[in-house]
Amino acid sequence: MAAYKTLKGQSIRQVAQDPTNPQIGEIWYNTTIGALKARKFTAAAWASGGAGGTARQTVAGFGVVTEALVAAGEQPAGTLSAKTEEYNGSSWSEQNDMATARRILGGCGTQTAGLVFGGFTSGNLDLTEEYGGTSWTNGGALPSATRGLAGAGTQTAGLGFGGFTTTSVTTTVEYDGSSWTGSGALNTARQALAGSGTQTAAAAFGGSGLTAATEKYDGSSWTNSGNLNTARQSLGGTGTQTAALAFGGNVPAGVTGETEQYDGTSWSAVPASLGTARARGGAAGTTSSALYAFGEGGSNTTATEEFTPEVTASVLITTS
Repeated sequence: MAAYKTLKGQSIRQVAQDPTNPQIGEIWYNTTIGALKARKFTAAAWASGGAGGTARQTVAGFGVVTEALVAAGEQPAGTLSAKTEEYNGSSWSEQNDMATARRILGGCGTQTAGLVFGGFTSGNLDLTEEYGGTSWTNGGALPSATRGLAGAGTQTAGLGFGGFTTTSVTTTVEYDGSSWTGSGALNTARQALAGSGTQTAAAAFGGSGLTAATEKYDGSSWTNSGNLNTARQSLGGTGTQTAALAFGGNVPAGVTGETEQYDGTSWSAVPASLGTARARGGAAGTTSSALYAFGEGGSNTTATEEFTPEVTASVLITTS
């Protein structure tokens, strides 16, 4: 095997501290710790996580990867679900059911302080339920019965936007822990959209009509922003207003596993696709650690996938 100097045109450097801006593939010897180190690149990827308990679609999902929650939805044969499942980073466990089985609902919050609202049974719902970590209690009703809306924020500072009443709407509502109040309207009426962020700094993207439209909310009004590269509806979304992910969803050809990342201004394609292309799943997490679970890609699924972004890091070189 050729020597490193022959391959790279230089010998391995000896340094007391790691270089501040090493190049990918660069190797050096750290004399302080007495070890070889290198600069390594790891590509973004989706990887399989623990499968859920009950296959379903049109669920609500929220939380972070190590403490995620998925609730409600539509089970096989069109059965509406009130099931609640919690994820601990490796496996799902079933918890107490919601009070009202439903599908196509909004959700936000955390695994120990969650919020779901709206949805559909035999008609649209205005019902809100709050999750305390073990069980659900009823909250304040939405101003209008709505299905297919997106959510952002927390249980005591929640945000709902878009959806369908008798038509797709631009409605935005804010929750204070007990009641909902109206706020500034979206610029593009749509249902089956995704959202990210907080009650005062949210993003809305995608939605019915296979739109690529993206909007940003400042606590009172929405402004248009850069479009998704791939127009889609019934997609997953997570993160903040300035660092969001969009993944999966329905496209003209069916369902997709494509992933995009938002920086608060524009979207860029991420070279990593879901292993199971699907729509109508439950999303949780951030741009640095995201989750997509359940959903439908021809049939209802229990599949769970976890996202890790591309990483550049200095690592020890070992013989193992």
